[in-house]
Amino acid sequence: MDMNRNLFSGAFLLIGLTILTFSCKGPAPNVQAIHVPVNLQKVNFEDAVYHNFYPGNVVALDEVEISSEVSGFITGIFFQEGQLVRKGQKLYEIEQSKYAASHAQAEANVKIAKANLEKARSDAKRYSELGQRGMATQQKLEYSATDLENAENQLAVAEAELLRAKTDLRHATIYAPFDGTIGISLVKKGAFVTGGQTRLNTISSNDPIAVDFVISEKEINRFLELEKRKISKTDSLFTIVLPDGSLYIYPGKILFLDRAVDRQTGTLKVRLTFPNGQRSLRAGMSCNIRVQNKNASKLPVIPQKSVTEQMGEFFVYVVNQDTARQRKIKPGPVIGHNIVVYDGLSEGEDIVVDGVQKLRDGSAVVSNTEKPTTSAK
Repeated sequence: MDMNRNLFSGAFLLIGLTILTFSCKGPAPNVQAIHVPVNLQKVNFEDAVYHNFYPGNVVALDEVEISSEVSGFITGIFFQEGQLVRKGQKLYEIEQSKYAASHAQAEANVKIAKANLEKARSDAKRYSELGQRGMATQQKLEYSATDLENAENQLAVAEAELLRAKTDLRHATIYAPFDGTIGISLVKKGAFVTGGQTRLNTISSNDPIAVDFVISEKEINRFLELEKRKISKTDSLFTIVLPDGSLYIYPGKILFLDRAVDRQTGTLKVRLTFPNGQRSLRAGMSCNIRVQNKNASKLPVIPQKSVTEQMGEFFVYVVNQDTARQRKIKPGPVIGHNIVVYDGLSEGEDIVVDGVQKLRDGSAVVSNTEKPTTSAK
């Protein structure tokens, strides 16, 4: 009897627990995944023309410091500071009187030395003839030969002094060595200058003018090829971005690559030349050299905003059958709001350009041009 009661109680308890279990679970929900709305763009391959930029400095092809070679007072200045001067134009004059006097004296000394030489030569000839007839002593012959030699040496000394006097007189007037722009004079009229020490001014050429910049040793082969390229007047291979951000209107060309790579920096100097008829480029000016870079083959060019960076690597979301998959790419240079992709994309693929921040690998997406939908999972 007790056993039957226990069996009945156990069966009742089991039925109650079963009912409680099913009541706690409730009905199974209908789970729906929301498609993330995004903007898509097809990958197109195109000519990737972009520019590399290098900081540069404008330098004159010819630039010399004008110094005084003789001492004296400045008696004349014959130019306007900062203006264009022509080759051979008179620039400065140093007091002429003492150098003119020295020159005149040296000329007179040469005339005297020539006259003494003629006399010594005539005496030596006469004594030589007398000696042959036994009418002159050996001592007279030796003296006449010595006098002749001394007269020749005195003439050489006088001519050397005349040359020095001519040089000093010529250096007392300073002329422009080439066409160019002359700077601010460092001396004024009436100032005393010392030969070989006093710097008067600087003159530099204007047209053409050069720009120096440095490249990495890894770029040498590329620039050697660019050096061989024929540049037309309208070629934009080498251009200048001026300090105010504007673009210099005339293109340049490579003048030379430097002799050797700097061992400390691993860089090589490159010099370009540019027309400068308007003198808008001035020596010492800083600028940026813009070098056009055009790949031989077409490459993908995509919006920069479609690229995400993670731990130094770059990715885009490629959409296939409404699913966004993260794909690693090798980015190239930035062109405006776009970026060149060297590797990782194929032509015609759909990439996400808006809504990237809402995605993760494998997200379901729908283009904003389509009506967003939900799918049961």
